[in-house]
Amino acid sequence: DLGEAQGGEGTMAADLSQKQEDIQKLLVTKAHLGTKNLDHRMARYVFKRNPIDGVNIINLGKTWEKLKVAAQIIAAIENPADVLVISARPYGTRAALKFCQYTGAQSNTGRWTPGALTNQITQQFMEPRLLIVTDPRTDQQAVKESAYANIPVIALCDTDSPLEFVDVAIPCNNKGRESIAMIYWLLAREVMYLRNVMPRSQKWDVLVDMFFYRDPEEVMKKDEEEEEEVAPHTAEAPAEQAEEWGAQPAGGEWTAGAEGAPAGGDDWGSGGGGNWGADNAGGGDSW
Repeated sequence: DLGEAQGGEGTMAADLSQKQEDIQKLLVTKAHLGTKNLDHRMARYVFKRNPIDGVNIINLGKTWEKLKVAAQIIAAIENPADVLVISARPYGTRAALKFCQYTGAQSNTGRWTPGALTNQITQQFMEPRLLIVTDPRTDQQAVKESAYANIPVIALCDTDSPLEFVDVAIPCNNKGRESIAMIYWLLAREVMYLRNVMPRSQKWDVLVDMFFYRDPEEVMKKDEEEEEEVAPHTAEAPAEQAEEWGAQPAGGEWTAGAEGAPAGGDDWGSGGGGNWGADNAGGGDSW
């Protein structure tokens, strides 16, 4: 009994340390910053209101608890492909795709096709058992259809997000690229822990940076800068070859031949030019 008690204390201490680390990560990514507006149903998740700028601050302790609950719901579904992750917001597209890659869920990023959950005639018709939504306001069409199809919804909710037809709300900043990526990263890691994909004693080697949204224009600029850095090195080699080809050979034989060329040119011009002119003159008289 004493050994079991000590083991339980050890796991509790490990959970507490893990919780502190996760909350620190959420603080770094500014997941605790809400909006100036507050929905009355989200008031229970607000820690306090900043008197300087009026921004509502989210209680990250409740965010962490809701992450654990949501991960247990996702892990309880036998077929991972029955989970559908939706993100119409651009900042959440990469995070949603990476979450689906590591958990085996399906993704639907970008514009939502109306009737995908209710109209069986459409080619995009799906029958998931669980819906994960990045923003219940931008993805309101999918949330509304899930209510018709009786599908439970897990949503990343800000302080001003509507909670109609939302079953599990994860309070966080769903407007920042870093905070969305961190929430999906923590959720994917917890799901993999619960599915025994890896033990809790092992840290996940996948960095949060993989879940961050990357602007296509910034990626293009970086590629162009890298190409410009590589271009001078590749251009140096042809320049060196050109210098070698332009060098004079030993002994100066080529230059000597070039100096003698004008003499031959004078002979050709004098002989050939005079003969041709005479023939042409004579041909003109005969004709």
